[in-house]
Amino acid sequence: MASYRKMSTGWKVIVSKRDQNGKLRQMSKSGFSTKSEAKVYAAKIESQNGSVIVAKRDVVFSEYFDNWYKTYKENRVAASTLNRYRVTSSIIKKYFGNQKLQSIKRNHYQKFINVFGKNHSKDTMQKTNSTVKACIRAAIFDDIITKDFTTDVELVYDSERTLRVEYLNVSEINQLINMTASKLSPRFTSRYMILTAIYTGMRLGEIQALTWKDISFERHTISINKAWNYQEGGGFKKPKTSCSYRTVRVNKTLLGYLKQLKTNNYKMVFENDQSTIPSSNAVNIKLRALLKECGLKKKTFIFIVCVTHMSLTFYLKALIYMLLVRGLVTQT
Repeated sequence: MASYRKMSTGWKVIVSKRDQNGKLRQMSKSGFSTKSEAKVYAAKIESQNGSVIVAKRDVVFSEYFDNWYKTYKENRVAASTLNRYRVTSSIIKKYFGNQKLQSIKRNHYQKFINVFGKNHSKDTMQKTNSTVKACIRAAIFDDIITKDFTTDVELVYDSERTLRVEYLNVSEINQLINMTASKLSPRFTSRYMILTAIYTGMRLGEIQALTWKDISFERHTISINKAWNYQEGGGFKKPKTSCSYRTVRVNKTLLGYLKQLKTNNYKMVFENDQSTIPSSNAVNIKLRALLKECGLKKKTFIFIVCVTHMSLTFYLKALIYMLLVRGLVTQT
């Protein structure tokens, strides 16, 4: 935008323009013989100003997303969360290609949701959408776009891929315990981890991180003060939340099982004969095999996953089952 004023020294022009950071700046120049000369100068400056704005806004969606999460998220989130940003980045690149962020409208994004959601679970769609939504809010704040094209989109997902939590009743838990305990060998620690999960309700990462110092055979307790960073190849990390620090009381039956592992002579309770701690995947494979041996057809039941990721309501329901087991099938 330009304004003109005739001075004793000639015509003066003032051009208002935004810099590359979006801040409003003013440029002025005087000494033009005629107003027409001043207008030609202003037009030149304004065209440059327009190119700055266009250059700022003319950004590829996938490039902006990568720059956003690497700048604001990469060094501030857990490895699992960072991996979600990377996966989302791949999804954006695959679907939107080199499409410019400013050109994407709400109906374009809804079409993406419709296509991508056909083969993905509700959880995946919710996480993908929330991640994109956070990025778009940042783009608005950065003055790249003016509207949030993720607003009020209808999530589409494959209900067949959506996890349905199936619970074991007390009788079925008894079967699972008996089957798991029937073939224990200190060389293979996955069964011991499953039994620990059933009797205590601990998260898998907490179980993996247990050392012998955390177990008191005299007091019948296990102290949870750390977790195992299996997503980054191992090592200790802080528990999930401040409330995760706790001491749980356990019975003689579980302590008897765990004592068998002392013959391995490792610092870590569940370190096996390969000098490794079974991964989440390995434990769940063993769990599914045990359920099959028990004749329990729980297609989507994965005990460890349920304990670590279920909602509070589901967690409390499962915890009640665990308490029943500890009271009904063991001696304290």
